[in-house]
Amino acid sequence: MPGETQLPASVSVRPARWSGRGAILSWGIAIVIALIAPHLMASGFGLSLLCRMAIAIVFALSFNMLLGQGGMLDFGHAVFFGLGGFATMHLLKLVDAGLVLPVVILPLAGALGGGLAALPAGWLATRREGTSFAMITLGIAELAVALVVMIPQWFGGEEGVSGDRSGGVALFGFDFGSALQIYYVLAAWAVIAAALMWGVTRTPLGRLGNAVRDNPLRVDFLGYDPARIRFLTFLLAGIFAGVAGGMQALNDEIMTVSNIGSAASGAVLLMTYIGGVGTFSGPVIGAVLVTLLQVALGTVTDAWQLYSGLIFIVMVLWAPGGISGIVQSHAPILRAGRGARLLGPYLALAPAMLLTLAGTVGLAELAYRLQAVRGGAKAGRLFGLTVTPTDPWQWLIPLALFILGAVLVHRLAPPARAAWQDAAAQTARGGA
Repeated sequence: MPGETQLPASVSVRPARWSGRGAILSWGIAIVIALIAPHLMASGFGLSLLCRMAIAIVFALSFNMLLGQGGMLDFGHAVFFGLGGFATMHLLKLVDAGLVLPVVILPLAGALGGGLAALPAGWLATRREGTSFAMITLGIAELAVALVVMIPQWFGGEEGVSGDRSGGVALFGFDFGSALQIYYVLAAWAVIAAALMWGVTRTPLGRLGNAVRDNPLRVDFLGYDPARIRFLTFLLAGIFAGVAGGMQALNDEIMTVSNIGSAASGAVLLMTYIGGVGTFSGPVIGAVLVTLLQVALGTVTDAWQLYSGLIFIVMVLWAPGGISGIVQSHAPILRAGRGARLLGPYLALAPAMLLTLAGTVGLAELAYRLQAVRGGAKAGRLFGLTVTPTDPWQWLIPLALFILGAVLVHRLAPPARAAWQDAAAQTARGGA
């Protein structure tokens, strides 16, 4: 790129949402939540959930640097997450063997591992854009998984690589063996990494990344190399994904090939899309929600992956801006005092949506219970009632709920959308 570091005024980009006092307040609230959360969820399950949320937030924000900020759809982002985790795990094993290093800084090894992996991958992938870029990252992901399996000396084969985070020298009397102690380590890394990634969005590189996403040809005409901007963005995303992998290694004390595979890449894609692509808060919301689906809902039903997929489809089709997009589209209306106009149509639509949801859950659970019964297991209970999925009549109730709800949604959604459009238009005009 040319020596000029200031973004030209003619380049149209999406500005950072937070500034000044709002940014200070937002980060202050985030730190307070991180400090008090383990006291509100003090059980072992609660602390485990919070740790996974912290890891998922960093991972999703790093992916959003590519997709939301740079317009690059990466199907192999988990490669940098996993390789960063393996690098951290090997350093942890050295600490267990006597190397004097505090455990709290080990995610830096993940940053190094993720960055080193992103160098060649980014050099190759960012030479193209769009579909070609996505296909190249998919090939890189498959290649990485194959290499992990082929080099068991480093990656441990199917068993993976494990270590003991409490085996090193204690720091101020803390060995970080307990769930509460490691939570505060991960929470601190999550806040630091998130703050750094937010800072990147406010730099000339971050703004140029937005410009390349929106109009790479125009950026090229202005004298900047779009491929180089994509490469630098890709490298930073790989570094922060490696930090998330290092946090994962400290939390689970084991890394396996599953941490690099397509399932992990698909999970971070779900988080980002469900929360909202392109906004900073969206991946955070998506990471929290998808982690809840994976961990909390996974203890209740085997169909949690189905629900994750359904939410993803609904968001892509009817709310492409994700949850944060829904919030942002309503915020001006609420600030203008026009929210009451939406209350009636939304309240009318809510029961219809609940009926559709109940029918969908009932049908999904019956389908999973049917598989379990055919495998010799017990069907169990659903909504407090004993179910017999082999009985065709028991499918009628959730089917009827789904059809009734879908018909009502089809009839009530257009008036609700029209009410929102009218309120948004009046807010934009500044009328009463």
